[in-house]
Amino acid sequence: MNDSSSTETSLLSLLDRARQAALHSYAPYSSFRVGAALRLTSGEIVTGTNVENVSFGLTICAERSALVRAVSQFGPDICVEAVAIANLNAAASPPCGACRQVLAEFILPDAPVVFPAMSGNRTMTFRELLPLAFEMKLK
Repeated sequence: MNDSSSTETSLLSLLDRARQAALHSYAPYSSFRVGAALRLTSGEIVTGTNVENVSFGLTICAERSALVRAVSQFGPDICVEAVAIANLNAAASPPCGACRQVLAEFILPDAPVVFPAMSGNRTMTFRELLPLAFEMKLK
């Protein structure tokens, strides 16, 4: 198997984990059920799902849910090398701006991110998804 088919197979497996996570979504208000799966550089896979709240501002997206879980489980030095997002609504759903910015603290710039688009799944590097991430240099 060549490197590109190996990467594609790996992303499809990650996408399957994201779909499984979406089954656990709590979305009683929108019925928009999303799951995310992160592969860390350690090889660990961490999943998360969206959890809505009657106060919509307190809702958490699947991507941030997975990231919070990864930090809680493995500590703040984690590094994400791939992301897959899936939903059970057959709708386009790239990561929202808030999720992109939060992921920026923990993800490799060239990490592939696969997500539902209008014409099937789309894969982009994280750098392509968020070319101008907010950064703060700490001394």
